Amino acid sequence: MRKALAAEHAVLFAYGLLGARTSGRLRERITLAFDEHRAGRDQLRGYITARGGRPVEPDASYALPFFPSNATLAAKLAAHLENGVTAAYLELAAADEAALRRYAALAMQEAVRRSYLFRPDQPAAFPGMPVAAAVPSATPSAVQNGE
Repeated sequence: MRKALAAEHAVLFAYGLLGARTSGRLRERITLAFDEHRAGRDQLRGYITARGGRPVEPDASYALPFFPSNATLAAKLAAHLENGVTAAYLELAAADEAALRRYAALAMQEAVRRSYLFRPDQPAAFPGMPVAAAVPSATPSAVQNGE
């Protein structure tokens, strides 16, 4: 749960920056994503404290993988953020407790939905899973020869 909570803290920081630097429809989507992540963060904090744990606190600042200079790059960063949140919840989806597994699955589903809203041209085949090394494609002749 702490990993997912840390991811929520990081994405809230980044969406705060993006919201201040965008406008129009993109800013509306970023604001909605920010609100949804804030609710997710609060719910995770509740789960952790209810189980006697101590929630991880947010850092003062987070490094971004790149700084967006236009709306296209801002949307790309937002999709990247959602993919990171999906990966963080993937671990929580293996929890022993059924309620936590369900919560994680729904959180991943929502993150993938948001990612697609920001980058509909690049849906991931297996959201949240690390990208495997490129597999060489078989040539048509190799397939015909049974190779």
